[in-house]
Amino acid sequence: MTWYFLLLAVIAAERVVELGVARRNSAWTLGRGGVEHGRDHYPWMVALHIGLLAGCVLEPAVTARPFVPVVGWTALALVAASQVLRWWCVRSLGPYWNTRVIVVPGTPPVRRGPYRFPRLRHPNYVAVAVEGAALPLVHGAWLTALAFTGANAALMTVRIRCEDTALRQPATA
Repeated sequence: MTWYFLLLAVIAAERVVELGVARRNSAWTLGRGGVEHGRDHYPWMVALHIGLLAGCVLEPAVTARPFVPVVGWTALALVAASQVLRWWCVRSLGPYWNTRVIVVPGTPPVRRGPYRFPRLRHPNYVAVAVEGAALPLVHGAWLTALAFTGANAALMTVRIRCEDTALRQPATA
């Protein structure tokens, strides 16, 4: 189980890096007249992601479930794929990527990277959903996977509605 805890530490460190990127990008977009939307749901999103990592640590430790190779390795591959997709999104959005919803009025939508596929409107959220379901399953934390997936689905309903509304705001907003 030590390697699993190391994996979780790497994922937690990645979140810290993401927050640094988001902070830099927030300053950049706000400096260009960006407007933040959806502040009310943001603390819930932070709490959910902290809860995911906590559940990934606690559930396997408390239940002492064994590593099941076919599930664990498949879930690990999905975690890796979600990381590739997430960082492709970050790179494609450049300074517009953020953990918050900040829109610079009058800026056209990004249409590169995974955002060039019109049917995949929110690829970063696909990465979050896949990672949130798969990361706990790497070491059998299926209760955490279920809880995160349900809570994330509810939160993403709010988040995507907020983001879509913000992106439709007129250029003078």
